[in-house]
Amino acid sequence: MIWNLGSINADHFYSVPRLPGPGETLAATAFRKGLGGKGANMSVAAARAAARVAHIGAVGPDGGWARDLLLEYGVDPAIASVKTPTGHANICIDPAGENNIVLFPGANREISEDQIGQALTEASPGDFLLLQNETNGQAHAARMAKVLGLRVVYAAAPFDLDAVKEVIGHVDLLLLNEVEAAQLIAGTGKPIEEIGVRDVVITLGAEGCKWVSNTRKSQHLAPAYKVTPVDTTGAGDTFTGYLVASLDRGLEMEDALDLAQRAAALMVMRRGTADVIPDLKDIQDHDFSA
Repeated sequence: MIWNLGSINADHFYSVPRLPGPGETLAATAFRKGLGGKGANMSVAAARAAARVAHIGAVGPDGGWARDLLLEYGVDPAIASVKTPTGHANICIDPAGENNIVLFPGANREISEDQIGQALTEASPGDFLLLQNETNGQAHAARMAKVLGLRVVYAAAPFDLDAVKEVIGHVDLLLLNEVEAAQLIAGTGKPIEEIGVRDVVITLGAEGCKWVSNTRKSQHLAPAYKVTPVDTTGAGDTFTGYLVASLDRGLEMEDALDLAQRAAALMVMRRGTADVIPDLKDIQDHDFSA
Protein backbone atom coordinates (compact mmCIF):
# COMPACT_ATOMS: atom_id res chain seq x y z
CA MET A 1 0.00 0.00 0.00
CA ILE A 2 1.04 3.60 -0.62
CA TRP A 3 0.63 6.42 1.90
CA ASN A 4 0.99 9.78 0.17
CA LEU A 5 1.56 12.94 2.20
CA GLY A 6 0.67 15.29 -0.61
CA SER A 7 -0.83 18.54 -1.80
CA ILE A 8 -4.38 19.04 -3.05
CA ASN A 9 -5.05 21.97 -5.37
CA ALA A 10 -7.69 23.46 -7.57
CA ASP A 11 -5.94 23.84 -10.91
CA HIS A 12 -6.96 26.79 -13.09
CA PHE A 13 -5.80 26.31 -16.68
CA TYR A 14 -5.40 29.18 -19.13
CA SER A 15 -4.62 28.49 -22.79
CA VAL A 16 -2.41 31.33 -24.06
CA PRO A 17 -0.81 32.10 -27.45
CA ARG A 18 2.61 32.14 -25.72
CA LEU A 19 3.89 32.13 -22.16
CA PRO A 20 3.74 35.71 -20.82
CA GLY A 21 6.92 37.69 -20.20
CA PRO A 22 7.62 40.12 -17.33
CA GLY A 23 4.99 42.87 -17.18
CA GLU A 24 3.03 41.40 -20.10
CA THR A 25 -0.75 40.95 -20.14
CA LEU A 26 -2.14 38.23 -22.39
CA ALA A 27 -5.74 37.26 -23.16
CA ALA A 28 -6.38 33.56 -22.61
CA THR A 29 -8.16 31.73 -25.39
CA ALA A 30 -9.70 29.10 -23.06
CA PHE A 31 -10.13 28.31 -19.36
CA ARG A 32 -10.91 25.18 -17.36
CA LYS A 33 -10.68 24.02 -13.74
CA GLY A 34 -9.68 20.63 -12.38
CA LEU A 35 -8.23 18.68 -9.47
CA GLY A 36 -4.47 19.00 -9.13
CA GLY A 37 -1.51 19.48 -6.84
CA LYS A 38 1.55 17.27 -7.14
CA GLY A 39 0.31 15.10 -4.30
CA ALA A 40 -3.21 14.57 -5.63
CA ASN A 41 -1.86 13.88 -9.11
CA MET A 42 0.50 11.23 -7.74
CA SER A 43 -2.26 9.60 -5.68
CA VAL A 44 -4.62 9.40 -8.65
CA ALA A 45 -1.86 8.05 -10.89
CA ALA A 46 -0.96 5.35 -8.36
CA ALA A 47 -4.63 4.37 -7.97
CA ARG A 48 -5.04 4.16 -11.76
CA ALA A 49 -1.95 1.96 -11.83
CA ALA A 50 -3.87 -0.52 -9.64
CA ALA A 51 -2.29 0.30 -6.27
CA ARG A 52 -4.14 0.93 -3.04
CA VAL A 53 -3.46 4.54 -2.02
CA ALA A 54 -4.28 6.64 1.05
CA HIS A 55 -3.85 10.39 0.63
CA ILE A 56 -2.78 12.39 3.70
CA GLY A 57 -3.59 16.06 3.13
CA ALA A 58 -5.77 19.05 3.96
CA VAL A 59 -8.37 21.23 2.27
CA GLY A 60 -10.13 24.43 3.27
CA PRO A 61 -13.84 25.10 3.78
CA ASP A 62 -14.15 25.20 -0.02
CA GLY A 63 -12.45 21.83 -0.59
CA GLY A 64 -15.12 19.18 -0.18
CA TRP A 65 -15.27 18.68 -3.95
CA ALA A 66 -11.58 17.67 -3.99
CA ARG A 67 -12.07 15.04 -1.28
CA ASP A 68 -15.07 13.65 -3.16
CA LEU A 69 -13.12 13.47 -6.43
CA LEU A 70 -10.19 11.65 -4.84
CA LEU A 71 -12.60 9.10 -3.41
CA GLU A 72 -14.29 8.76 -6.81
CA TYR A 73 -10.88 8.19 -8.42
CA GLY A 74 -10.10 5.29 -6.07
CA VAL A 75 -8.01 7.08 -3.44
CA ASP A 76 -8.67 6.60 0.30
CA PRO A 77 -8.84 10.14 1.75
CA ALA A 78 -7.11 10.81 5.09
CA ILE A 79 -7.84 14.51 4.61
CA ALA A 80 -8.34 17.19 7.25
CA SER A 81 -10.60 20.23 6.87
CA VAL A 82 -8.93 23.48 8.01
CA LYS A 83 -9.84 27.17 7.99
CA THR A 84 -7.20 28.15 5.41
CA PRO A 85 -8.45 28.10 1.79
CA THR A 86 -7.68 25.07 -0.36
CA GLY A 87 -4.46 25.37 -2.34
CA HIS A 88 -4.71 26.38 -5.96
CA ALA A 89 -2.54 26.86 -9.03
CA ASN A 90 -2.87 29.19 -12.02
CA ILE A 91 -1.39 27.42 -15.05
CA CYS A 92 -0.64 29.06 -18.41
CA ILE A 93 -0.18 26.64 -21.33
CA ASP A 94 1.17 27.60 -24.75
CA PRO A 95 0.37 25.85 -28.09
CA ALA A 96 3.47 23.63 -27.76
CA GLY A 97 2.25 22.29 -24.40
CA GLU A 98 4.82 24.13 -22.28
CA ASN A 99 3.58 25.83 -19.12
CA ASN A 100 4.31 28.14 -16.24
CA ILE A 101 2.57 27.93 -12.88
CA VAL A 102 1.79 30.25 -9.96
CA LEU A 103 1.01 28.23 -6.84
CA PHE A 104 -0.85 29.21 -3.64
CA PRO A 105 -0.12 26.52 -1.00
CA GLY A 106 -3.10 27.31 1.26
CA ALA A 107 -4.35 24.37 3.34
CA ASN A 108 -1.48 22.19 2.12
CA ARG A 109 0.75 23.86 4.73
CA GLU A 110 -1.68 23.21 7.59
CA ILE A 111 -1.26 19.43 8.02
CA SER A 112 -0.66 18.55 11.68
CA GLU A 113 1.77 15.98 13.04
CA ASP A 114 -1.14 14.36 14.86
CA GLN A 115 -2.95 13.86 11.55
CA ILE A 116 0.15 12.31 9.97
CA GLY A 117 0.69 10.06 12.96
CA GLN A 118 -2.90 8.90 13.06
CA ALA A 119 -2.79 7.96 9.38
CA LEU A 120 0.55 6.15 9.50
CA THR A 121 -0.40 4.05 12.52
CA GLU A 122 -2.58 2.15 10.02
CA ALA A 123 0.43 1.38 7.81
CA SER A 124 2.22 -1.98 7.65
CA PRO A 125 5.95 -2.73 7.31
CA GLY A 126 6.89 -2.74 3.63
CA ASP A 127 4.30 -0.15 2.65
CA PHE A 128 5.45 2.96 0.79
CA LEU A 129 5.40 6.53 2.06
CA LEU A 130 5.43 9.05 -0.80
CA LEU A 131 6.48 12.66 -0.19
CA GLN A 132 6.98 15.88 -2.16
CA ASN A 133 7.58 19.52 -1.24
CA GLU A 134 4.13 21.11 -1.56
CA THR A 135 3.10 20.34 2.04
CA ASN A 136 4.55 20.66 5.51
CA GLY A 137 5.39 17.67 7.71
CA GLN A 138 7.70 15.72 5.39
CA ALA A 139 10.52 15.25 7.89
CA HIS A 140 8.19 14.12 10.67
CA ALA A 141 6.45 11.67 8.33
CA ALA A 142 9.76 10.30 7.01
CA ARG A 143 11.13 9.69 10.50
CA MET A 144 7.93 7.95 11.58
CA ALA A 145 7.88 5.86 8.39
CA LYS A 146 11.36 4.50 9.00
CA VAL A 147 10.45 3.52 12.57
CA LEU A 148 7.41 1.67 11.19
CA GLY A 149 9.41 -0.11 8.49
CA LEU A 150 7.97 1.75 5.50
CA ARG A 151 9.90 2.45 2.30
CA VAL A 152 10.22 6.21 1.73
CA VAL A 153 9.97 7.72 -1.76
CA TYR A 154 10.70 11.43 -2.09
CA ALA A 155 9.94 13.50 -5.19
CA ALA A 156 12.00 16.57 -4.31
CA ALA A 157 9.82 19.15 -6.08
CA PRO A 158 9.41 22.04 -5.98
CA PHE A 159 13.12 21.89 -5.16
CA ASP A 160 14.19 23.29 -1.78
CA LEU A 161 17.70 22.38 -0.62
CA ASP A 162 16.91 22.82 3.08
CA ALA A 163 13.85 20.57 2.79
CA VAL A 164 15.88 17.95 0.95
CA LYS A 165 18.63 17.96 3.57
CA GLU A 166 16.05 17.45 6.32
CA VAL A 167 14.52 14.40 4.67
CA ILE A 168 17.21 12.73 2.60
CA GLY A 169 18.68 10.60 5.39
CA HIS A 170 15.40 8.65 5.56
CA VAL A 171 14.84 8.23 1.80
CA ASP A 172 15.03 4.91 -0.06
CA LEU A 173 14.11 6.22 -3.52
CA LEU A 174 14.73 9.81 -4.63
CA LEU A 175 13.03 11.27 -7.72
CA LEU A 176 14.38 14.39 -9.45
CA ASN A 177 14.17 16.06 -12.81
CA GLU A 178 17.36 17.13 -14.57
CA VAL A 179 17.28 20.67 -13.17
CA GLU A 180 16.61 19.46 -9.62
CA ALA A 181 19.46 16.96 -9.87
CA ALA A 182 21.84 19.77 -10.88
CA GLN A 183 20.58 21.89 -7.96
CA LEU A 184 21.14 19.02 -5.52
CA ILE A 185 24.67 18.41 -6.79
CA ALA A 186 25.49 22.12 -6.57
CA GLY A 187 23.92 22.47 -3.12
CA THR A 188 25.61 19.45 -1.54
CA GLY A 189 28.86 19.45 -3.47
CA LYS A 190 28.41 15.71 -4.05
CA PRO A 191 27.65 13.66 -7.15
CA ILE A 192 24.40 11.70 -7.16
CA GLU A 193 26.33 8.51 -6.45
CA GLU A 194 27.52 9.89 -3.09
CA ILE A 195 24.38 11.42 -1.58
CA GLY A 196 23.56 8.35 0.48
CA VAL A 197 20.27 7.28 -1.15
CA ARG A 198 19.86 3.69 -2.31
CA ASP A 199 18.11 4.49 -5.61
CA VAL A 200 17.80 7.75 -7.54
CA VAL A 201 15.67 8.27 -10.65
CA ILE A 202 16.31 11.39 -12.74
CA THR A 203 13.70 12.25 -15.36
CA LEU A 204 15.11 13.73 -18.56
CA GLY A 205 11.99 14.87 -20.40
CA ALA A 206 11.97 13.76 -24.02
CA GLU A 207 15.21 11.82 -23.40
CA GLY A 208 13.57 9.45 -20.91
CA CYS A 209 14.97 8.83 -17.43
CA LYS A 210 18.08 7.56 -15.67
CA TRP A 211 18.10 5.16 -12.73
CA VAL A 212 21.17 5.37 -10.52
CA SER A 213 21.41 2.31 -8.26
CA ASN A 214 23.89 3.07 -5.49
CA THR A 215 23.58 -0.47 -4.12
CA ARG A 216 24.35 -2.14 -7.45
CA LYS A 217 26.82 0.63 -8.38
CA SER A 218 25.11 0.83 -11.77
CA GLN A 219 23.13 3.18 -13.98
CA HIS A 220 20.28 2.39 -16.35
CA LEU A 221 18.86 4.70 -19.04
CA ALA A 222 15.21 4.19 -20.01
CA PRO A 223 14.37 6.00 -23.25
CA ALA A 224 11.16 7.99 -23.56
CA TYR A 225 8.33 7.05 -25.89
CA LYS A 226 8.01 9.46 -28.79
CA VAL A 227 4.70 11.33 -28.80
CA THR A 228 3.45 14.79 -29.74
CA PRO A 229 2.80 16.71 -26.49
CA VAL A 230 -0.13 19.06 -26.04
CA ASP A 231 0.28 19.74 -22.29
CA THR A 232 3.21 18.71 -20.09
CA THR A 233 1.43 19.61 -16.82
CA GLY A 234 1.29 16.63 -14.46
CA ALA A 235 3.44 14.33 -16.57
CA GLY A 236 6.14 14.07 -13.92
CA ASP A 237 3.55 13.38 -11.23
CA THR A 238 1.99 10.68 -13.40
CA PHE A 239 5.43 9.12 -13.86
CA THR A 240 6.01 9.15 -10.10
CA GLY A 241 2.63 7.68 -9.20
CA TYR A 242 2.97 4.87 -11.75
CA LEU A 243 6.54 4.11 -10.72
CA VAL A 244 5.73 3.78 -7.02
CA ALA A 245 2.55 1.80 -7.72
CA SER A 246 4.47 -0.59 -9.96
CA LEU A 247 7.12 -1.16 -7.30
CA ASP A 248 4.38 -1.66 -4.71
CA ARG A 249 2.86 -4.32 -6.98
CA GLY A 250 6.21 -6.13 -7.08
CA LEU A 251 7.57 -5.15 -10.50
CA GLU A 252 11.33 -4.92 -10.97
CA MET A 253 12.68 -1.39 -11.33
CA GLU A 254 13.35 -1.68 -15.08
CA ASP A 255 9.76 -2.78 -15.75
CA ALA A 256 8.35 -0.17 -13.37
CA LEU A 257 10.30 2.57 -15.16
CA ASP A 258 9.02 1.42 -18.54
CA LEU A 259 5.40 1.46 -17.39
CA ALA A 260 5.88 4.89 -15.82
CA GLN A 261 7.37 6.18 -19.07
CA ARG A 262 4.38 4.91 -21.01
CA ALA A 263 1.97 6.57 -18.59
CA ALA A 264 3.82 9.90 -18.80
CA ALA A 265 3.86 9.70 -22.60
CA LEU A 266 0.09 9.30 -22.71
CA MET A 267 -0.33 12.07 -20.14
CA VAL A 268 1.42 14.74 -22.25
CA MET A 269 -1.03 13.98 -25.05
CA ARG A 270 -3.93 15.13 -22.83
CA ARG A 271 -4.97 18.50 -21.44
CA GLY A 272 -5.41 18.60 -17.67
CA THR A 273 -4.02 17.06 -14.52
CA ALA A 274 -5.52 14.51 -12.10
CA ASP A 275 -8.81 14.24 -13.98
CA VAL A 276 -7.17 12.94 -17.18
CA ILE A 277 -4.37 10.69 -15.86
CA PRO A 278 -4.41 7.45 -17.89
CA ASP A 279 -5.27 4.11 -16.35
CA LEU A 280 -3.66 0.74 -17.08
CA LYS A 281 -6.18 -0.11 -19.81
CA ASP A 282 -5.38 3.16 -21.62
CA ILE A 283 -1.72 2.17 -21.64
CA GLN A 284 -2.38 -1.40 -22.72
CA ASP A 285 -4.62 -0.24 -25.57
CA HIS A 286 -2.23 2.39 -26.92
CA ASP A 287 0.11 1.48 -29.79
CA PHE A 288 3.37 3.20 -28.88
CA SER A 289 5.01 2.04 -32.11
CA ALA A 290 2.62 4.09 -34.28
